[in-house]
Amino acid sequence: MDYFDELLLVLQALDRHGVDYVLIGGAALNVHGLVRATEDIDLFLKPTASNVEGLKEALRSIWNDDSLDEITSDDLLGDYPVIRYGPPDSTLYLDLFSRIGDVATFEDLQAETIVISGVSVRVATPATLYRLKSNTLRPIDRSDALRLAQAFDFDPEEP
Repeated sequence: MDYFDELLLVLQALDRHGVDYVLIGGAALNVHGLVRATEDIDLFLKPTASNVEGLKEALRSIWNDDSLDEITSDDLLGDYPVIRYGPPDSTLYLDLFSRIGDVATFEDLQAETIVISGVSVRVATPATLYRLKSNTLRPIDRSDALRLAQAFDFDPEEP
């Protein structure tokens, strides 16, 4: 299965299980028409116990993996609220966030629903992606921010 098919499978499972998430990162750029290679799916999650349980059930509907039990809402509410999950028999990784430092929490994100191949996807708006990427140290994020600024007419001098 290729990346796009696996991405759609994950997003469809999240939708079917009522998971409160927002797609960010490279996959979100692709949804907005800015092609960028990526090997992961970055998901911002509402860090409640019921939402994390829904996430695990959604992922279990795709992969039979006991390590999903290790994902907890406590982790997503902790000091370093990022979890990387690598499904069995897949080259895809899921990076799960509930906060990015002092820059953003789930409640700070603006998102929109876009239908892709019949799947409803909650994706960060271009302005939100720009805000998340414009002040980071990673060169790829700064490059993404510049591309967002050019494509959506944002002022690259403003965060």
